[in-house]
Amino acid sequence: MTRTSPLGNRTSTVLGRRLGGELLRLRDAAGKTQRQAGDAINASNSKIVKMEQGWVPMRDPDIRALCVFYDVADHEASRLLDLARLDRERRRARGWWQHSPHPGTLSEYLALEDAANRVRTWQLSLVPGLFQTAEYARSLAVSEGAGVWEDPDDIERLVEIRMRRQNRLHEERPLHVYALVWEAALRQLVGGADTMRAQLEHLLEVAKLPHVRLQVLPFRAGGHPCIPGSFSIISFAEAEAVDVVHADTIASTVWVENAGESVTYSKFFERTARLSLAQRDSVLLIDAIRQEI
Repeated sequence: MTRTSPLGNRTSTVLGRRLGGELLRLRDAAGKTQRQAGDAINASNSKIVKMEQGWVPMRDPDIRALCVFYDVADHEASRLLDLARLDRERRRARGWWQHSPHPGTLSEYLALEDAANRVRTWQLSLVPGLFQTAEYARSLAVSEGAGVWEDPDDIERLVEIRMRRQNRLHEERPLHVYALVWEAALRQLVGGADTMRAQLEHLLEVAKLPHVRLQVLPFRAGGHPCIPGSFSIISFAEAEAVDVVHADTIASTVWVENAGESVTYSKFFERTARLSLAQRDSVLLIDAIRQEI
């Protein structure tokens, strides 16, 4: 499923999508239609759609009724009920990101990143958010202020959020990050020479972390598969969880939560990675650009 959302107006959780996918599988195996499933729980067809796509928290009575209707074994029904309970708890959780000055798509992305075990990100013009210094992030927010970030307090909260995200890189079980960055992002003087020099020095330090892989796509690589735009692929520990792709445009956010489309993004990422410099050579290029500034 691909969706475009200007405000991130629905809650999407990894557990919810997993549970919805299992209910869809069970309905297909039972040979039932969505309308028949809706009738079994006295609900509309649209509610079944929302349940199977993980858009809404699921009530225990609905799950029990569907399991009876699909002739699901008791132990399987119990597992689904446990999964639904965990999903409801996650939806109720108010993570630190809820204080974001722009709580729509940003909060939804941060909630997914918080649950993830790996992120692959391709960036055309910016240093990845997980690797940004505070001054770089602040300079970006100020430069974007004509559109969204005009209140100084909002800007500082945004910077604080971007810094707090980076705690995932230093936890006992850290987030694994594989970042591909176009050379242009390293040469763009965001915030001026001093800010950019410090940012590149920080990148050199981040690249030393064992769970970070950083590659630069040099200008000389020419055309490449990911020219259309930046995106991030968020992966989760659960075997059944589908990768989620996130991409921002000027006016909206695109989410891809479909296994086939997610694989396509992964293939484009891998093809671009093969055109990029190895990490050692990427570090040398970053250091050379730092010295040029």
